[in-house]
Amino acid sequence: MSTQRRSHYDVTDQVCIAQPQAVCGEVECLLTRGYPEIDRAALRAAFSVFGQLYAGTLPGYVGCDTTYHDAQHSLDCALATARLLDGHARASSADQRLASRRAVLGCIIALFHDAGYVRRNSDSGSNGAVYTLTHVRRSGEFLAQLLPQIGYSAEAELAAEIVHFTGYEIPLSEIPVDAPKDRQLAFLIASADLLSQLSDACYPEKCRDFLFPEFECCGLAGPAQPGGPVPLYIDRMDLLNGTPAFYKKLRRDRLDGYFDNAHRYLDAHFQCAAGVRNPYDAYIAHNLERIDKAIALQSLDVLTLKPEAIDAAALRDVLDGCPGKFGLDRAG
Repeated sequence: MSTQRRSHYDVTDQVCIAQPQAVCGEVECLLTRGYPEIDRAALRAAFSVFGQLYAGTLPGYVGCDTTYHDAQHSLDCALATARLLDGHARASSADQRLASRRAVLGCIIALFHDAGYVRRNSDSGSNGAVYTLTHVRRSGEFLAQLLPQIGYSAEAELAAEIVHFTGYEIPLSEIPVDAPKDRQLAFLIASADLLSQLSDACYPEKCRDFLFPEFECCGLAGPAQPGGPVPLYIDRMDLLNGTPAFYKKLRRDRLDGYFDNAHRYLDAHFQCAAGVRNPYDAYIAHNLERIDKAIALQSLDVLTLKPEAIDAAALRDVLDGCPGKFGLDRAG
């Protein structure tokens, strides 16, 4: 694992996850390898709408103004989902494999799993983070509207349910997705969501600089808000202090638990030898070591990277062919 990874690149430091076109191309390549006759038109249409939605050029929407749950995270999640799907195709028997259409659907759900953070023009909230506690339902509503437009009407209702596996609005056991292959798809998407966050090149800094303010907006951090939830974190150091325990619980209850160790398919995708960590696990371990150091010193200053969010303005620069405006710095 290279510790000189660029902050807007994936765990392999090869795919720019700030650029929808780059991620779309890689996802299409991965799906084509594992699932014959994929619906390229639907996939490309979804990435096109994603760019418009997050850049603020889709009619009726403001664009992305959340810094932690930005365009880069959702693109990273879609890429991780495609890799898990590829690993699943490699490791599964013929009767266990997912169909091409289901694989494309999975990448589209992953791409829009946080669409609920993007404000509608009619929303009263001042920032998308206000909708943290309801964003999954809102994402499902967006998917239910989008999918019929790209030829996936039959899957719209299912997608609105599957996306709930990425959140906490409904207990996992109460999400009405029962078909084994639909549940497998849900587990792959939800695992990709967690792994892409935890392995981000600037994950510790993004928790400090981006996630805490988002939690403040919705009342999950800082002083209690009238009628709001009970805050989980007092300040940024408190959030960081709780991160190792949070990760252990995620690993036990979700990644290794309810999601049935679906992340193991990354080993098949990367063709890891026995005892060798795949790049996601390796970079998660790297990030946890950096967080442990900050906790040991009780200092946020040892986290020295300077993350840049791919919000609406930055994404417009990317889509306009001016990626240099937001920088492609290296993270260490």
